[in-house]
Amino acid sequence: MSSDEPGSTASTRRRFLQTTFATLGVSSLAHQALAAGRDPAVVGAARAGLERAGSRVARRDVVGVADFAQPSRAPRFHIVDMMSGRVDTLLVAHGRGSDPEHSGWLRSFSNRPGSAATSEGHYLTGGYYFGRHGRSMRLRGLDPTNSNAEDRAIVVHAAWYVGPGMLREWGMLGRSEGCFAVSQSDLPRVLDRLGPGHLLIATRL
Repeated sequence: MSSDEPGSTASTRRRFLQTTFATLGVSSLAHQALAAGRDPAVVGAARAGLERAGSRVARRDVVGVADFAQPSRAPRFHIVDMMSGRVDTLLVAHGRGSDPEHSGWLRSFSNRPGSAATSEGHYLTGGYYFGRHGRSMRLRGLDPTNSNAEDRAIVVHAAWYVGPGMLREWGMLGRSEGCFAVSQSDLPRVLDRLGPGHLLIATRL
């Protein structure tokens, strides 16, 4: 049994946090504080991702892992410190093409241009730029499952539809066009810790 299966410590802890966050609508900073820990499944995915990516990833101190097996109401964007094993977790939206009924759950991944879906796989973080969503960070897909990331303009950016206010009103986040959309308050920390040259993984744990 893996650490994410029903009955495991990590799975139980994650379900408890999801229920608490959805019920109380706590702030993004509280998400990070309460969800911070050392989740073995997340750290294991980060280590496996670095091994797979090899020399393509220059900066190996921090890895991002987005666990889209979790609903959008749950903090599921994990920032892993590879030295300490500490995991800080926050909210992230998925693409509308991955959730056409807007259920709050990612139903499928897609790499197809025009799909507006989240693409599974390993990404290399690129440079910063200012676009229609403000300060953002480019991404390059490293796998066949996300090879169109640059052509699709899949990036990390902030969005109004990500945050505790959306959870209080709707019980779920809004949807992106396939980008990793985080809250305005979380964006500076994400861009600072996952700056150019880091690994970001989109998966289901």
